[in-house]
Amino acid sequence: MMFPTDLAQEIRRLKEERHATLLAHYYQHSEIQDLADAVGDSLELARVAKRSNARLIVFAGVHFMAEGAKILNPASKVVVPDLRAGCSLSDGCPPHLFGSSAGATPSTSP
Repeated sequence: MMFPTDLAQEIRRLKEERHATLLAHYYQHSEIQDLADAVGDSLELARVAKRSNARLIVFAGVHFMAEGAKILNPASKVVVPDLRAGCSLSDGCPPHLFGSSAGATPSTSP
């Protein structure tokens, strides 16, 4: 996947104009990673989002990563380029099933 040069330049211009930061999960294509301000796993990107002073955080990852970024940085607007971006692990555990299994599991906290 190759970006036209003008598209990459336009993304950089918009990031500056909108005071945005682009966070990319490590599984994104290298062209996206090259434009990103930070690349990492979901935990590292959550830490970056929490420390960010950007008005806009563009999260190139799955929706729950963007949700976590918003929780950790409520002052920033957080967007995800593809709302259909999901995760097979989280999709395999819908909230209603997680809630019932969590109640059946003894707590491990002190």
